[in-house]
Amino acid sequence: MEISEAQKKVDQWIKEVGVRYFNELTNMAMLTEEVGEVARIIARRYGEQSEKESDKDKDLGDELADVLFVLICLANQTGVNLEEALEKNLAKKTGRDAARHKENKKLRD
Repeated sequence: MEISEAQKKVDQWIKEVGVRYFNELTNMAMLTEEVGEVARIIARRYGEQSEKESDKDKDLGDELADVLFVLICLANQTGVNLEEALEKNLAKKTGRDAARHKENKKLRD
């Protein structure tokens, strides 16, 4: 699925099922909450924290999709075309970091 298609699908879902978008501040708080849920899984499953029994059934993919959904909501309601924004961002990073990462000794095995 293209990013622009995802933005359209989320918008359609909001209008048909969600009634309307939550305001931007509510969605920002929700994004923070969803990122926290991803962080909890990562810290316990891949980090040094022990995983609680209640966390073992958590689906990382589902939690990442929650983050993406709210991020798309914020983009839609603020008029951001994420596909264009990502292309522009990648071009910026490529120009800025063309040699930087290759020269970073910390990134080499």
